[in-house]
Amino acid sequence: MDAAHVGGGQGPMAGGGGARLGRPPLTERRKAATRLEIAREAVRLFAAHGVAATTAEEIASAAGISQRTLWRYTSSKELCVRPLLTYALDFVTALMRSWPRDRPLVEAVLGDASSLPGSGTDPDALRDLVRLTLTEPGLRAVWLQVHHDAELVFAEVIAERMGLSPEDLAPRVHATVLNGVLRVAVEQWAGGADPQASELPRTLARALEIARPGLPG
Repeated sequence: MDAAHVGGGQGPMAGGGGARLGRPPLTERRKAATRLEIAREAVRLFAAHGVAATTAEEIASAAGISQRTLWRYTSSKELCVRPLLTYALDFVTALMRSWPRDRPLVEAVLGDASSLPGSGTDPDALRDLVRLTLTEPGLRAVWLQVHHDAELVFAEVIAERMGLSPEDLAPRVHATVLNGVLRVAVEQWAGGADPQASELPRTLARALEIARPGLPG
């Protein structure tokens, strides 16, 4: 990885936050759009040249920003891609937080799987990125860290609805199942091994239905 720089940006899952359903302020929307643009350009360059052969200067230039500005958004070139990986996970978290307490939480994800967004509305970039995680250890580490962070947030949301602590066994197990389903579904779709996995929302819906008995009610 490149050496860390001051002001490294973090994905929306960082700090246990999760996405908000309300429309964010214009400044935040612009920052989010810039992060996604950086991520897309980084993936394009990584896919073409590999991570090691791609410089931060090249990523910044492709995204139309200075290298100094790039380091305000990220602390390493591998972490440039994080927003592409957290986009849909943040959507799921926001949906779970807002779901009515008198309705089973599983319906929040199962019922809306068909409307889950592609990563930053750029499924091609997400597919390329997830494929790269198979051969690029630095990107694989980011992918696994994103899901580790998401699992902690899922446990918090589930525990709150169950009236338990996030450290209790039940919410942790439910969160692990949900997190695993989402990760495996995206990897299956990106790998293209499943002829029925041509569309990400369809693959997510199938995976969630398979795992439904282990998801929170």
